[in-house]
Amino acid sequence: MKGETEPQPGPNGHLEQDICIHIFSVSSAMVGVCLTVIGLIRVVITLGTADTLADDFLAADALLFLVSCLLSYWALRSRGLRRMHRLEKIADVIFIIAMIGMVVVCALITYTISIPPRPVTGQPVGCLLAHAYWWFS
Repeated sequence: MKGETEPQPGPNGHLEQDICIHIFSVSSAMVGVCLTVIGLIRVVITLGTADTLADDFLAADALLFLVSCLLSYWALRSRGLRRMHRLEKIADVIFIIAMIGMVVVCALITYTISIPPRPVTGQPVGCLLAHAYWWFS
């Protein structure tokens, strides 16, 4: 393309490609981690032990990791040096935002699990006692 230069092998050329490869591989792995945790949270919600918005936030986080993964792949496939740098920087920023989001979700999950569940009015006393027994055992 016009105005774009071919990547020149230099002292930083391999380092830049290594960064793209790391972002690509870690982002794709984090998509899998997010989807696994979403499944685990859904199991906990189904069992009725906790209710949280963490799975919704993790779904958005998985999409951010996916976008970061795709951008770093595009940067690896790019022939232009300027385009590669631009895509790599965008992928890096999105990856960092997604990692911060994952830390926030982990704090939300920890908070949700640590607070005792509120008794629901209208439940039989035996059900509440069983719930309390589960919580303290």
